[in-house]
Amino acid sequence: MFRLDGKTALITGASQGIGEAVARRLSAQGAALVLAARNQDRLSALAEELRAQGGRALPLALDLARPQEVSERLRGLPEDFSPDILVNNAGITADNLLLRMSLEQWETVLRTNLTGAFAVTRELVRGMMRRRWGRVVSISSVVGVMGNAGQTNYAAAKAGLIGFTKSLARELGSRGITANVVAPGYIETAMTAGLPAEVRGKLLESIVLGRLGTVEDVAAAVVYLASEEASYVTGQVLNVSGGLYI
Repeated sequence: MFRLDGKTALITGASQGIGEAVARRLSAQGAALVLAARNQDRLSALAEELRAQGGRALPLALDLARPQEVSERLRGLPEDFSPDILVNNAGITADNLLLRMSLEQWETVLRTNLTGAFAVTRELVRGMMRRRWGRVVSISSVVGVMGNAGQTNYAAAKAGLIGFTKSLARELGSRGITANVVAPGYIETAMTAGLPAEVRGKLLESIVLGRLGTVEDVAAAVVYLASEEASYVTGQVLNVSGGLYI
């Protein structure tokens, strides 16, 4: 089940964290990969590792903070790495309370997290439409549906991804393309590992399953939505938060 042999996936933000975990899982399921991010060295190292394991992987330096350059970069992909699956994962934060948030903090987060996803998706769905098969999976956040103080910019971008995806699903369904969202909660990262014990304890109390999520939890959800087994699922938000948001 969930095999992706013969398919190619492009993952943005693939050099670390959730994006790297998604890349590893998709490769394990047989997909060829285009690994996109700003850090060329980390992408190249990951691509080399996946190739050593028998996979096919191509690193692609891509900066979504410059969406006007996305189309040209993607049109340079080799024909045998034309993506059938897109995972919009790249994202940044610039947290601040609204009254202290600068216009630059607002616009930078929206440009990278939302406009960047728009630019990549607009370019890649052309090929999916020709092939009449495609998967667009965008990584949002439960913050996009429940909000979070100090993250009005991030929440707005993540909520925007949900509306974007639901509209996209309606536009592309007749062409055999599905569009869905994965909305993670708090995930184990270097940042959460450094939280004081008291803060971490209060955070865990708010999660029904009593633990933080892992990048593998999110990657598993992406693999499902990218697979043929999810061919009748579109326009949906898959909440992967351990019950933080119900």
